[in-house]
Amino acid sequence: MVTVREVRTKAEQKAFLRFPLDLYRNEPNFVPPLWGDEKKIFDADFVYNDTCETGYWLAYRGEAVVGRISAILQKASNEKHGEKRVRFTRFDAIDDPEVAKALFDAVEAFARARGMNAVCGPLGFSDLEREGLLVEGFDQLSTFEEQYNADYYGRLIEGCGYEKEVDWVESKLYAPAPETAEKLRKLSAQVLKKFRLHVGEAKNVNDFIRRYRDGLFDLLDVAYEDLYGTVPFTPAMKKMMIDNFRLIIDLRHVVCILDENERIVCFGVCFPSIAKAVQKSRGRLTPLALLRLLRAIKRPKVIDLGLIAVAPDCANTGIPAVVAAGLCDMLSEGGVEYAETNLNLEDNLSIRNLWKRFDAVQHKRRRAYLKTLD
Repeated sequence: MVTVREVRTKAEQKAFLRFPLDLYRNEPNFVPPLWGDEKKIFDADFVYNDTCETGYWLAYRGEAVVGRISAILQKASNEKHGEKRVRFTRFDAIDDPEVAKALFDAVEAFARARGMNAVCGPLGFSDLEREGLLVEGFDQLSTFEEQYNADYYGRLIEGCGYEKEVDWVESKLYAPAPETAEKLRKLSAQVLKKFRLHVGEAKNVNDFIRRYRDGLFDLLDVAYEDLYGTVPFTPAMKKMMIDNFRLIIDLRHVVCILDENERIVCFGVCFPSIAKAVQKSRGRLTPLALLRLLRAIKRPKVIDLGLIAVAPDCANTGIPAVVAAGLCDMLSEGGVEYAETNLNLEDNLSIRNLWKRFDAVQHKRRRAYLKTLD
């Protein structure tokens, strides 16, 4: 018999956080989040508490934990899109339909009690969190920005009445042939000259943040406004993003393009892959984990694509060629083997077409599901 209990005590919170770590203890492609970051979801001053209501549940068979799930009523998202939805996230379970049904029943009851008419996910508090269910690429190492799941999750979710809403695809990008890279660099220079654009400069990361943070968030809010799962940036979200940005960013992996009035019209950032650095410590920043982390940041073998945004009024100026040229330079660094795109909506052709300039291999697919409630 399966029972579901809402997470209330400190011990239950710890069990909620530990469950996927134990479930995937022997899975080489699972990459944990940082323990210190993940446990903040239970803090009274958690960054999303001003726009969200949440619920957390554990499933038990006897006294053994066999699954977990969380519900998020993302009020800002509902207001933005005129919807009445609850998001599910942090769903992990053994391969058992009874466990999955019990967990999703809890989420759906949470949604109905608040007058909502649909449940969607996996989606986090915002698109800055891990999102999407892995449906292809189970033999591939997750990036630090992604959540790994076993191949039976899709069957369990669909068995509870959920259907595909959107898919994201992901690719590995290898450096293009030298002649292609040179053409991209020439085209980039032409675009910059023709439209009177220039590359933003900074002495260091702190100087970059001081100069460009306000313009960056203005651009992101406009460029990402209509993308699935996005929510407006709150002051707390901006602070969190800047704090995280400051820790691991290297200006070699940033492209920032400004117009003649110093307005940011394009921004792209990559992060050194820290996936393997945090695996052995199960997401805890032990002294050895910190050493691995610093080594990965200083001499990355893989870089993860983070944010790419282009001002809508500059979409037809050829700016993507500037981004592509910048990525070519990053891939030409000694020791960098390839870049991971992370999630691109399957219908976001403006981004997906950009990767055709590279030696690209699509290797993963993720899915968001939707269920309309009676």
